[in-house]
Amino acid sequence: MKLKETLNLGKTAFPMRAGLPNKEPQWQAAWDEANIYARRQELNEGKPAFHLHDGPPYANGNIHVGHALNKISKDIIIRSKSMMGFRAPYVPGWDTHGLPIEQVLAKQGVKRKEMDLVAYLEMCKDYALSQVDKQRTDFKRLGVLGDWENPYITLTKDYEAAQIRVFGSMADKGYIYRGAKPVYWSWSSESALAEAEIEYHDIDSTSLYYANKVKDGKGVLDQGTYIVVWTTTPFTITASRGLTVGPDMTYVSVKPNGQDRQYVVAEALVDQLATKFGWEQFEIIATYKGSELEYIVTEHPWDTEVEELVILGDHVTTDSGTGIVHTAPGFGEDDYNVGIKYNLEVAVTVDSRGIMMENAGPDLAGQFYDKVVPTVKEKLGDLLLASEVINHSYPFDWRTKKPIIWRAVPQWFASVSQFRQEILDEIEATNFYPGWGKTRLYNMIRDRGDWVISRQRAWGVPLPIFYAEDGTAILTKEVTDHIANLFEEHGSIVWWQRDAKELLPEGFTHPGSPNGEFTKETDIMDVWFDSGSSWNGVMNARDHLSYPADLYLEGSDQYRGWFNSSLITSVAVNGHAPYKAVLSQGFVLDGKGLKMSKSLGNTILPSDVEKQFGAEILRLWVTSVDTSNDVRVSMEILSQVSETYRKIRNTLRFLIANTSDFNPATDKVAYENLRSVDQFTMVKFNKLVGQIRKAYENYDFMAIYKAVVNFVTLDLSAFYLDFAKDVVYIEGANAVARRQMQTVFYDILVKITKLLTPILPHTSEEIWSYLEHEEEEFVQLAEIPEVETFANEADLLEKWEAFMNFRTQTQKALEEARNEKVIGKSLEAHLTVYVNTETKALLDSLEADIAQLLIVSDLTVLEDEAPEEATVIEDLAFTVERAAGEVCDRCRRIDTSVTERPYKALICDHCATVVEENFPQAVAEGFEEK
Repeated sequence: MKLKETLNLGKTAFPMRAGLPNKEPQWQAAWDEANIYARRQELNEGKPAFHLHDGPPYANGNIHVGHALNKISKDIIIRSKSMMGFRAPYVPGWDTHGLPIEQVLAKQGVKRKEMDLVAYLEMCKDYALSQVDKQRTDFKRLGVLGDWENPYITLTKDYEAAQIRVFGSMADKGYIYRGAKPVYWSWSSESALAEAEIEYHDIDSTSLYYANKVKDGKGVLDQGTYIVVWTTTPFTITASRGLTVGPDMTYVSVKPNGQDRQYVVAEALVDQLATKFGWEQFEIIATYKGSELEYIVTEHPWDTEVEELVILGDHVTTDSGTGIVHTAPGFGEDDYNVGIKYNLEVAVTVDSRGIMMENAGPDLAGQFYDKVVPTVKEKLGDLLLASEVINHSYPFDWRTKKPIIWRAVPQWFASVSQFRQEILDEIEATNFYPGWGKTRLYNMIRDRGDWVISRQRAWGVPLPIFYAEDGTAILTKEVTDHIANLFEEHGSIVWWQRDAKELLPEGFTHPGSPNGEFTKETDIMDVWFDSGSSWNGVMNARDHLSYPADLYLEGSDQYRGWFNSSLITSVAVNGHAPYKAVLSQGFVLDGKGLKMSKSLGNTILPSDVEKQFGAEILRLWVTSVDTSNDVRVSMEILSQVSETYRKIRNTLRFLIANTSDFNPATDKVAYENLRSVDQFTMVKFNKLVGQIRKAYENYDFMAIYKAVVNFVTLDLSAFYLDFAKDVVYIEGANAVARRQMQTVFYDILVKITKLLTPILPHTSEEIWSYLEHEEEEFVQLAEIPEVETFANEADLLEKWEAFMNFRTQTQKALEEARNEKVIGKSLEAHLTVYVNTETKALLDSLEADIAQLLIVSDLTVLEDEAPEEATVIEDLAFTVERAAGEVCDRCRRIDTSVTERPYKALICDHCATVVEENFPQAVAEGFEEK
């Protein structure tokens, strides 16, 4: 036998190298085979419910790292709730209607307008379902646990029927109406857009300053005076029907030297406008309040048959322009709102494709709206006072990435104004993580207009509206309920398969149709109405779920998307929010803080991470970042996270290896019988349990990451496990001190494995497979540990935290001695500490082998005055010299008792006692040479 074999060197088959890319799929297959999700639900039956409602990702293409952040976060929450006493089912979902799928098919050569509509819609459905399958595989590879075989999909019959019932309820309350208000119009997709489908980019626009001639000054302005206006959208001059001034603003009539004309502009802007127009000198003829100019009539700059009325509006400012806003009610929300008050014509001169129509005039008809500037300038003639290019933020269609226009076309709207205060009250009653989300959503609802819900597309849920012969819209409860039932039986495809009469209830009549003829709406619903109805199609529809949901979690863009649309529909129908709490996350950026894009080549696919590092590293990364803000990710960042994972893994491997001969049923030492340092470590870990439980409850993943890393690296690796080797390796296998430390090891190992399971389920299951004494087959079926109460923990923490400060001082002294070549390793040191009474009392009270805790071979504690050569650190002084004696071949301490034993072992007295008590045969036979 070799002397080395008398050491209890921890042994385990648990590998240092994780091999995650290969092992994770194996674990996932095992979970599927064992039906872990269903078993967890059975275990939690009857417990308090927690329901996180999944916001549906769009079914198109493989998932990106933003998807991974979202789904992993949800998985961490669901897993932690499931292990903390809640029945927390997870039903994943997909959004499947809308323009992107139409665009994919178009790129594949499918010509929608040249084929049968029903056949086209079936192609859209088939493509969407293929993408659902693709993304489901991607999400499961991340280790996300859920009811993957029974997801919700917005194209299914039951879901579409539930959506129609939401629409019908809103219609029945009078919240659905038809109007010709200006809406975001995408000429590139030939459809109206909702606010959530808009993104902003900076563009260059040509701005024009031009004058309208006064036709009837109402006794305030002379006929022939000119009112100066400004526009950044020259094409809208064709539909201009008014000039809006601020009622409380001051205006002046200005006569430039050398001209016969007088021009009216805002007084606050006159100097800068004079410079812009080249008026070297000018005279102010008169001053007016805006309210005095109301109802003055001006001529359109080139259409003599059109008059433009001066009107009042609160949206006018002097931030730019002339202080007078040309008003085209057909091309702007503010223009429309103020124009309606004055009965101005809502003229629209641009068609659905962005082409100027005949009513724009023969010189402009047929031109693309954004190319008319030269013609407009020419038509303005000497009324054009200045032209300049400005750079400003402008709305774009988020899918086609093309600019949009405001355009008044007949659309269907969902009212927000009728119940806005109810929505705002519900926001106030909702919890938001982070807290600023409440203000953000509140302000959006407070300031938003009514919701345009109609879209001029094909792939979506039809608006269940009929028209009588006289044009009356029919959307009664009887009709919408009937359509919902039809959709539940046949799907919304039936809308296109049957004519209007076949879709209406049998025997249906209407006074507006004396001949019994009807037509049906051909527009579809905004896809945000689809996903915004999910509270009814999912949470309200499935027996094991509840409504309102406990939590909605999505990216911060969903304040104007899903959070918004879900809130509106839920309050409209039931008077309350669909959620009790909202958690939002930032966007995922690259390592330099840039938005990820294929063109920049800075995208990261989860599949690439899984192949190189494993999904666990992506999951750990999610906990390492502050998701309330935008987060950064790169392969370099993930490599750093991988290094942290390695430290955690190898620390837990040490615990596994050094408890391989520990049976908690027979070897566990009661807390009150542990050494003080062991109790301290137990208490410190118990504090970690509390921190992690609280962080899970608050969805604060980063707090978990920091707490675990700090505990593993500082409390365990740098302290407890560092000196533990001198006990668990050196003492006899059944020695009390060793069993005391193993008790702590095992307790920490089991509990930290459970605590980490929501974040690192693959690694936790791998560890669990080595814990043969635990009853649960899978750690995912265990419970997260509760916080314990220890009678002496306050005094214990105070005492040992003071020791840790003392230890830090000693480490500095040892490091200085190491730098001066007095010692190499700390075990070579004889450390003398010159202490005050307080520190002496502290060290005595610990009842511990202080030299062992400090990992020095010899320690002397003196209350004497320190010699001059001592190293002073804070209130203590130290001297360090090489310890006297020889190195023990077994424990590696330097000790004066080290001697060659008769059984061929050069060891200290303590090791001799251990060897002689535990290995009598080896002592009798003698040890082999090294």
